[in-house]
Amino acid sequence: MSNQPAAPPDARTVLAVVVTVLAWASAFVAIRGVGDQFSPGALALGRLLVGTVVLGLLMTGRGWVAPTGREWALLTVCGAGWFGVYNVTLNAAEQHLDAGTTAMLVNIGPILIALFAGLLLGEGFPRWLVAGIAVAFAGVVLIGVATRGAETELIGIVFCVIAAVAYAAGVVAQKPVLRRLSGLQVTFTGCAIGAVCCLPWAGTLAEELGPASSGSVAGMVYLGVVPTALAFSTWAYALSRMDAGTLGVSTYLVPPLVILLGWLLLEEVPPALALAGGVVCLLGVAVSRRRSRPLPPVPLPAEAGPPL
Repeated sequence: MSNQPAAPPDARTVLAVVVTVLAWASAFVAIRGVGDQFSPGALALGRLLVGTVVLGLLMTGRGWVAPTGREWALLTVCGAGWFGVYNVTLNAAEQHLDAGTTAMLVNIGPILIALFAGLLLGEGFPRWLVAGIAVAFAGVVLIGVATRGAETELIGIVFCVIAAVAYAAGVVAQKPVLRRLSGLQVTFTGCAIGAVCCLPWAGTLAEELGPASSGSVAGMVYLGVVPTALAFSTWAYALSRMDAGTLGVSTYLVPPLVILLGWLLLEEVPPALALAGGVVCLLGVAVSRRRSRPLPPVPLPAEAGPPL
């Protein structure tokens, strides 16, 4: 395990993490709200097209740094995996599983991020990070147990696992690129690549937009602007300043926030066990942020004789 913990994040980085977590939590509620009018692939494409347009406008007037061949390969993994595969499979999972079970399964992602980052990015495995992951995941399990439906469909579980793997792979691929490219450029490029990957659903999206309600279309636009364009940019900003494993644990705050938003916006009263799970998630994130105390210096033996 690493004995060299990273320095605490500054205020801007903490704000970026907070914005990301809140926006991604709201995405679960928005997906549930529009999922009955848009199929998984069409919803992913519409969301990514909106996000690409917004990010493209933000890129106007900003310098473009030409990626190297290796950076293009990593950007492709990030865009196709995290923006493309993740969004499609997450949308599909929420059509087969209840929100609690989906949150529990998708949140194996931070564990995979910490594992991949420790093995591939040289971040190591700090003991407080490992302990925080274990505690936070226990909280997610409690939420899943408390909110799961009467039946669990196997295909939904498969979609969740694929989403978690794509999420983790995208984050680990994104981290090295942020050493040279700006977070906005990386996010724009990844979103555009994800949109291209989802183009096979263009015809379906065109068919479903016609009968869709204005509220559902607005929900899709919201998903593209806030949880995609804004939140993926703030995530990239934070990731360029934090270890991937440590930042990944912060997403364990999403499931309890989803329960709270569902309570406020959808009038879904959470079970007591789910609230307890949310508290455990918060505790796990707090544990992950602890740092090992440096060993005190060993005192040198005093020399014999009176002091000078």
